[in-house]
Amino acid sequence: MIVSGPIDNVRPKPDQVLVDIADYVANYEVTSKEAYETARHCLIDTLGCGLEALAYPACAKLLGPIVPGTVVPHGARVPGTQFQLDPVQAAFNIGAMIRWLDFNDTWLAAEWGHPSDNLGGILATADWLSRNAVAAGRKPLTMDAVLTAMIKAHEIQGVIALDNSFNRVGLDHVVLVKVASTAVVAQLLGLSQDEIIDAVSLAWVDGHSLRTYRHAPNTGSRKSWAAGDATARAVRLALMVAKGEMGYPSVLTAKTWGFYDALFKGKPFTFQRAYGNYVMENVLFKISYPAEFHAQTAVECAMALHPKVADRLDAIRRITIRTHESAIRIIDKKGPLANPADRDHCIQYMVAVPLIFGRLTAADYEDNVAADPRIDALRARTVCVEDRQFSKDYLDPDKRSIANAIGIELEDGTRLDEVVVEYPIGHRRRRSEGIPLLIEKFKTNLARRFPPKQQRAILRLALDAEKLPPTPVHEFVDLFVI
Repeated sequence: MIVSGPIDNVRPKPDQVLVDIADYVANYEVTSKEAYETARHCLIDTLGCGLEALAYPACAKLLGPIVPGTVVPHGARVPGTQFQLDPVQAAFNIGAMIRWLDFNDTWLAAEWGHPSDNLGGILATADWLSRNAVAAGRKPLTMDAVLTAMIKAHEIQGVIALDNSFNRVGLDHVVLVKVASTAVVAQLLGLSQDEIIDAVSLAWVDGHSLRTYRHAPNTGSRKSWAAGDATARAVRLALMVAKGEMGYPSVLTAKTWGFYDALFKGKPFTFQRAYGNYVMENVLFKISYPAEFHAQTAVECAMALHPKVADRLDAIRRITIRTHESAIRIIDKKGPLANPADRDHCIQYMVAVPLIFGRLTAADYEDNVAADPRIDALRARTVCVEDRQFSKDYLDPDKRSIANAIGIELEDGTRLDEVVVEYPIGHRRRRSEGIPLLIEKFKTNLARRFPPKQQRAILRLALDAEKLPPTPVHEFVDLFVI
């Protein structure tokens, strides 16, 4: 007979990962002008993506209060709508909008993700706090607090993602949205450093999404609202701690029951670098195409090839996409594509459309375009092959390339010159080229929703690096109310 001793019930010190996150959020001073400038561009681009998504019924039907007709006094406003909601539901609304079309920023490393997903929780909480402060005769929060929270949320999500792959254990990257949003929202709420530790522990102990809704054969629209759900949950957890809810100090390291043993195959997280400004400064913007980011350069290649093949598509024998390992794992897909979420995660589809039409827009993932038989005909002739140097450069912290190359062979044996693009236009190495286009993208998205006078008012403030930071959050958000 085996006799085991009693379980040691001494409560441990908090896991170092929790301590480091809380210390960074509570004490780190952001001084990087580049980080703030990039955050400002990230803010307008992310909100613009949300405004574009409002035109899609599949997104719009999910928005608004849980109980129809509910209006929260001094609640957070949802840009582009008339909704005024509690901060949790507002976070979901904003998060779902900005993620819906797969057009907001991206971070690629061992784990993939979209750090601007955190804006849902940040903006909803800051707006709610600002409105309530004014109602109580106190000073409101300013947009400087929003930009700082964005930088820190980007950093937490991105630095953890550098070495730690959640997708390889079947978990979705939105776990990092939940963790990062919880940390910065807790700080916005005025929680102490110990309370931030408690809140972040609750984020790690929470149930986590499986990635199955991003992959064949289950790809579906949940991938478009999963981050909204995660950032809203973060607001909920931070608010619970603000009311005194306890935390779980060894949530990651506890034997058997902790995150590492239960969900990460017993492996502790590893880190390349301490938290700072690195992620915001190096974040990838989706500027030209609403495409899963591993395909951005492939779309650029296809656009360059369009004039050479548009009038002889039937003559194409084979399309070869030379790419990196992550693209093959995520978006190399054959067989029927059931919905827009399926199509914007298929590299063959995202290459076929620009080869045929010379464009790739959000509307090109809808059923009426997908019904064109030429798309599936080209998909059937397209193969992906891994280029190991591309895979290596993808993970190189000094390069962070997302390279793709497309070669086309015709039926008569002719081979067109291969087109190679290593860095997409939204990459840090192409900032000077990309930012003017990003601003034009924002202007286009404003015009989808607002009359000219309102567009001009938003642009005057949003593009002014001096005036935006001291602006009260609620005054900024009110510019986006219809």
